Amino acid sequence: MTGPSVTEQSVATEQSSTDELRRRIAATLLPGFVGTTLPGWLEERLRDGLGGVCVFGPNITSAGQLRELTDAVYAANPDAIIAIDEEGGDVTRLYYEAGSPYPGNAVLGRLGDVAYTEAVARRVGWELRRAGCNLDFAPDVDINSNPDNPVIGVRSFGTSPEAVAVQSAAWTRGLQSAGVAVCAKHFPGHGDTAQDSHLVLPVVDLTLEQLRERELRPFRAVIEAGARTVMTSHILLPQLDADRPATFSPTIVQGLLRDELGFEGVVVSDALDMKGASGEKGIPEAAVLALAAGCDLLCIGTENTDEQLADIEAAIAHAVVSGRLPAMRVAEAADRVLALAAELHAERDDIPVPSEATDGILEAADIAIAIDTFDISDRAAEWLRQNRGPYSVVRIDTVANIAVGVAPWGPFAEAAADPEAELSQRFTENPLVVFTEGDHPDLVLAAKSPVLVIGKDNHRHAFAREAIDRLRAERDSVLVVDMGWPSDDRAYADIATFGASRLIGRALLTALGSVS
Repeated sequence: MTGPSVTEQSVATEQSSTDELRRRIAATLLPGFVGTTLPGWLEERLRDGLGGVCVFGPNITSAGQLRELTDAVYAANPDAIIAIDEEGGDVTRLYYEAGSPYPGNAVLGRLGDVAYTEAVARRVGWELRRAGCNLDFAPDVDINSNPDNPVIGVRSFGTSPEAVAVQSAAWTRGLQSAGVAVCAKHFPGHGDTAQDSHLVLPVVDLTLEQLRERELRPFRAVIEAGARTVMTSHILLPQLDADRPATFSPTIVQGLLRDELGFEGVVVSDALDMKGASGEKGIPEAAVLALAAGCDLLCIGTENTDEQLADIEAAIAHAVVSGRLPAMRVAEAADRVLALAAELHAERDDIPVPSEATDGILEAADIAIAIDTFDISDRAAEWLRQNRGPYSVVRIDTVANIAVGVAPWGPFAEAAADPEAELSQRFTENPLVVFTEGDHPDLVLAAKSPVLVIGKDNHRHAFAREAIDRLRAERDSVLVVDMGWPSDDRAYADIATFGASRLIGRALLTALGSVS
């Protein structure tokens, strides 16, 4: 009997090499999907070594359903990464249907209590562990240096580099103590822009020295605190790389994040379906460029398909074969992802989850703390003294950014989640006018004095400013609440809450004196 021929050995070796490349490419991919159960195509890919999945709000209906979903993922691939965008505030996935019971970064930053921030993050971590998620796309460590920022705002711990750095490190320690990896974002800083990278490619025209003095300080802090992953941003920094957004820039990912800041963990791309990444080139090419720049784990998007992943894998493989993308770069990325996944798998056994669970409960202490962080003007204090209800409520509905999505917000979230509570009942007894862009300005005049106006980022929206100006001119007693990030002059924020989670909504109702 003769052995395989040289040709047969060559073909077998080539096939083995191709299969190995496919496995390594698969390990770098983190898709989203449609539905609340694990699709068959995704289950098959997980069995074949897919790096993991990303869970979004529409994939979740309840804590129990999410746990069944993540159990199915682990059954297919015990070392899978299961990522979620849970910032513990306005951006929530665990509470996408009801609004978050946590305060959010801006409130934590205003409070400035490191121990409290760490405790809140640890609570979020335990919830994620119970749900089966092991990577959290949080904290947001951007410095909100531009009050007109449409996508960061209250997701930021503040405007001071020092304060944001301290709070970001505390959040990192708290979450990771529960056995969940943080993903600090959006490197090298998305705070100094008035554009949303979900929709366009923002430009941040800062020098390297300016970045070192401000934007990079929180990233240094979380790296020193042990952050396991860092997420890149789809922003252009022309003074560092005039041609490539951060996600696609070796100068920024390798040179700045790894070489200068010394980060040795997993670099995660922001979602590649965002316009700032793939708007002109498509997701497959964006995946190639992100890997080439130094990203390890590619967040693909929210509603991906088997066909999309096949196209992405084919594009990466072709880039390797053609010499555009070194095979060693793909291997390095896959090795980092697999090492992180193995560590997180081990921690599922090594770090037990506390049996006592207070998930979703609004704690009285948290409500009191939130109220203490409110910025209440003299005009607001006078209004509160004079008006305990009834009053007309004008809800100004603006289009939420994609990161926040359609999660319920503010007192409206609290009233819907707990309609039988006395606070909720007293609030919902007041007549309500919902005002959106495109409505006739006279609509707001249906509100009779006294008037309570509630919106988010009021100063950024011309129709909201016009409505508020009209009410102030034609009604005797008007109180304006901004549950977003207000302008520096507070012109459209008699009360600024710096967040709109369900918890902050409950705190606002309490501050309004809805219970006499």
